[in-house]
Amino acid sequence: MSGMDKLENKIEDLIFKNFKDIPKDFIFEFNLPPSEEMGDLSLACFSLAKILNEPSNVIADKITEKLKADGLIESAKAIGPYVNFKFNSGIFINTVIKEILEKKQDISSLKVKPKNKYIIEFSAPNTNKPLHLGHLRNTLLGNAMNNLFIKNGIKSVKLNLINDRGIHICKSMIAYQKWGENKTPETENKKGDHFVGDYYILFEQEAKENPSLFREVQEMLKKWEQGDQETIQLWQKMNHWAISGIEETYHKINVSFDKVYYESEIYKIGKDIVLKALKKGLCEKLPDGAVEINLESYGLGKKILIRADGTSVYVTQDIGLAKLKYNDFKPAKSIYVVASEQDYHFKVLFKILEIFGFPWAKNYEHFSYGMVNLPNGKMKSREGTVVEVDDIVAEMESLVKGEILKRNPNISPIDLSQRSKVIALSALKFFFLKFTPAQEIKFNPQESIAFEGATGTYLLYAYARIQSVIRKAFIDKTDIKEIDLINLQENEERELVKNLFIFRKILRESMVEYNPAILANYLIKLAQLFNVFYHKHQILDTDNEKLSRSRLFLIMAVSWIIKNGLDVLGIETVNEM
Repeated sequence: MSGMDKLENKIEDLIFKNFKDIPKDFIFEFNLPPSEEMGDLSLACFSLAKILNEPSNVIADKITEKLKADGLIESAKAIGPYVNFKFNSGIFINTVIKEILEKKQDISSLKVKPKNKYIIEFSAPNTNKPLHLGHLRNTLLGNAMNNLFIKNGIKSVKLNLINDRGIHICKSMIAYQKWGENKTPETENKKGDHFVGDYYILFEQEAKENPSLFREVQEMLKKWEQGDQETIQLWQKMNHWAISGIEETYHKINVSFDKVYYESEIYKIGKDIVLKALKKGLCEKLPDGAVEINLESYGLGKKILIRADGTSVYVTQDIGLAKLKYNDFKPAKSIYVVASEQDYHFKVLFKILEIFGFPWAKNYEHFSYGMVNLPNGKMKSREGTVVEVDDIVAEMESLVKGEILKRNPNISPIDLSQRSKVIALSALKFFFLKFTPAQEIKFNPQESIAFEGATGTYLLYAYARIQSVIRKAFIDKTDIKEIDLINLQENEERELVKNLFIFRKILRESMVEYNPAILANYLIKLAQLFNVFYHKHQILDTDNEKLSRSRLFLIMAVSWIIKNGLDVLGIETVNEM
């Protein structure tokens, strides 16, 4: 057990000892008090009140009565439903900073054998267009949640579903068949996904004048499902172009997957499940031959599962994939990261799985998040009014280069290119992760790279500033075990230490709430506290060498927490801005 864990566990052990009805796996609600004068750690008693069936303020009073001051805990005081604890200053500060500096990059990880396995499916691109900002928010949320699960001692598997068949794919195929003139991404000097996406937009434009094109699309889908050789060859060629381009974008944003499913390989599984359910009377065949399930008694209406022409719909393949994921992983929890516009779809899917008799369906969850809009409204792929990830990354890099050159006009071209790539991507990722997932957001590139405010750039700048101070000093690696940090007694120093102390709690809260924004905004607050401390107190060249070295250790600990936190969010740091 770590030293920081012992600080909380001492309080927990005391409560368990005096309140026998509390389950041993109970998670206590520790947080920071709202003001310095109130102490170092606060315990909310609301959850305890539900278990013990007493008012929360009464429980807070009882905990305070049972506690006796010792070498670690100086005092405990009940204020309404909260108990505020004050630790021995020297033990508290030494424990927190030394543990961070000893563990460094391991400080964010629980050293426990994973007991549960989660699978999290995210991104889910279509092979008829490039990744856009909606995909980016999805992908970043899924990746951050996966990291949070792992850091909290859960084995997590990242899954992706490539939607590579269906009506939308056939639209780009029909357009290329009619107007492609045997062009290729190479002849047009375009990424494959952008090349294919142009034909999807072209189809939608032409279909406005010629609605009969939609019938041709439906016929092409039937041919595809029947294995028509010419259709399959065209599909393979265009899918290769699109998937190659999409994979290049994933590499650019440093996201990878443990397993990738392809809709073309799994859609028949769902169809077979539906046909078996039809035989059992769980759904019905309509006069035109379509298969439908009636969910009206659940407030979900009626849902077609197989079209009259025998082709599958989207929910059909999701039924098959749900079963396949369970067979492949037997997860304790299966999470779908999909935008809120699909809330109804997942209610339908989970209810169908339940009706079809799959007991594991109760462990399947929809991680719903808000849409990404542009300043002038919603993005629409079919109208070409989307912001594609490749384009926005390039624009962000250009903006960042301009900001770097303002501050460092003599930077070498190589350093400028490398640094701008990291900073641009960090700023972009942080912008999407700082919002609570349920929020709809408007994307503003200029706002996201600002050096002031709640931005990734602000965090990178704070981290780089600490690295600059450390480079000016020389600290023997063994010093941390010898030095006593008791001289860190300024309010700004103690506030930093208290916020460092709750880092692991923040990681857990972010995971439990499915909300990486909790971590993102914690890091912003930590950077703000550091900057207040930095501007108010001298670190190097003070008359007090011990104090100077203690402050160096303090800011080193801050930098490790910032680095660890950004790493969980999938964001790189830089040592110089």
